[in-house]
Amino acid sequence: MTSYFIFLIAWGSFAPGHLRKNLIYGIGGYANMYSRICEAKKMHNVDILFLGASHTYRGFDPRIFKAYGYNTFNLGSPNQTPLQTEILLERYLSNLNPKLIIYEVHPWPFLLDGVESALDLLANDKIDMSSVKMALTLNNVKAYNTLIYSWYRQLFDLDNGFKEEMKKEDDTYISGGYVEKKLSFNSPEAEKKEEIPVTLAHWKPKAYQLIAFERILKIIKDKNIEMVFVQAPVTKMVFNVFDGNDKFDAFISSKTDHYINFNYLMKLDDSLDFFDSHHLNQQGVRVFNEALLKGKETQLHNKVLMTHASFKK
Repeated sequence: MTSYFIFLIAWGSFAPGHLRKNLIYGIGGYANMYSRICEAKKMHNVDILFLGASHTYRGFDPRIFKAYGYNTFNLGSPNQTPLQTEILLERYLSNLNPKLIIYEVHPWPFLLDGVESALDLLANDKIDMSSVKMALTLNNVKAYNTLIYSWYRQLFDLDNGFKEEMKKEDDTYISGGYVEKKLSFNSPEAEKKEEIPVTLAHWKPKAYQLIAFERILKIIKDKNIEMVFVQAPVTKMVFNVFDGNDKFDAFISSKTDHYINFNYLMKLDDSLDFFDSHHLNQQGVRVFNEALLKGKETQLHNKVLMTHASFKK
């Protein structure tokens, strides 16, 4: 075992990238997870905390909510599954201390193994027993290797002084956890050529993701924090190709009285309001966020929020 640790550390430190396919250490990453975690450690007592995958960190703009008087933080991350959401809540819920949690729930994260999001979290946040438990649950060689290598780098503080770029190609990190994409537009013609994997076309969630989801609900309930589940809009093609929408809606609705699927409430343009088949562009984000803030069905009630969060139905 000791020999493997030494080999792994040397391999991660000196081997070129194309030879490290089973050891992926992406500090920072394309979604600025390092900067998001650094901010989360310093933030306290926010009005609204956003949770979820890429629909979250690309879908809830803190500047828009700030304009309506809400101090928010976005704790989303790429392909974040319940396994990673649970760990993030365990680490940062107490100091963020939100009055309200808005959890963007989409069917696909429940179907994913969670490895991609785990690697992102292992490289950009602390290594502790929760990290070990996550790797054991996944039982994946990439997760094990990245866990060990990340622990080594943190133990010797090898990333001390790392400064992440706030702008990466067409993405710009916005304080509060949001990533803004340079305005671009989805191509329906290109979208038609996309193939949705069979494993993502049906509602067959992984058992360990469901178990983690139940633990998330308990964490939030024990803290006596109100939570609203929303499903962010995607293009019609993506929404219609998934045959488990009714099952998923029924599942989430069985857990809460506050679930809003915006795919039924909003009429967005698949070209003008999205930059790809399932992510809103900045124009679409504004429409979506203002619908959440101002819509008759979903309007946030200021007076209640400032004491204990709720939604005005």
